[in-house]
Amino acid sequence: MLSSESLTHQEDRMQPGQTLPDGSFTGVPFDVNERATFITRTYAHLFGAICGFTALEIYYFSSGLAETMARAMLGTSWLLVLGAFMVVGWLASRAAMSAETKPMQYAALGGFVVAKSIIFVPLLYVANSYAPGTIQSAAWVTILGFMGLTAVAFITKKDFSFLKGIVTFGMIAALIGIAASILLGFTLGTWFSVLMIGLAGAAILWETSDIMRTFPQDRYVGASLQLFASVALMFWYVLQLFMSRD
Repeated sequence: MLSSESLTHQEDRMQPGQTLPDGSFTGVPFDVNERATFITRTYAHLFGAICGFTALEIYYFSSGLAETMARAMLGTSWLLVLGAFMVVGWLASRAAMSAETKPMQYAALGGFVVAKSIIFVPLLYVANSYAPGTIQSAAWVTILGFMGLTAVAFITKKDFSFLKGIVTFGMIAALIGIAASILLGFTLGTWFSVLMIGLAGAAILWETSDIMRTFPQDRYVGASLQLFASVALMFWYVLQLFMSRD
């Protein structure tokens, strides 16, 4: 029977798609130490993106720009803002994955954080004006939800790649629903927010599993962008759900 130390050494040398002596499967394309470094870098960049987003929002509101930006954006269809929120996330994720150089990856991440900070302004402005306290509550629920889903992925070590198809289909269906609501004039109710929160949770599980197992080690900036996009999506709809109750 192999000791845990010898198993660790064998796992360090495993290639993608091989099976360990204990029967577990590894999809990790490099050794454990490199994967640990990759994961650390990914979450450090995610934390940096969240801090950057928060700093931008504080600047918008403290400088008085938030009101001007919110009034301008609220003058258009709110559903168009919802659509833009999702399209920007999709485009940024694609850009981060296709960018091969670090400067391009950082440009995609930085551009995405700035774009999201602008799109969030009207929602945060309305929440701050008419539902005080909901921003903090939604932020804590999002943080706890993200931490819980991340813990599930890391503790179970299961492959959640099957969720990729569900998330992709769900995003396309959501965009179709938004477009239909604009054209036909109906509103997207509370159920839509609940479904989108579930979709964001599924995306976090899939992306975390991908980061643990197969994500290219030189794409930690892109990995952090994908996670940030899912966290932002969850926060957006958790906040909307809180506001709908007030």
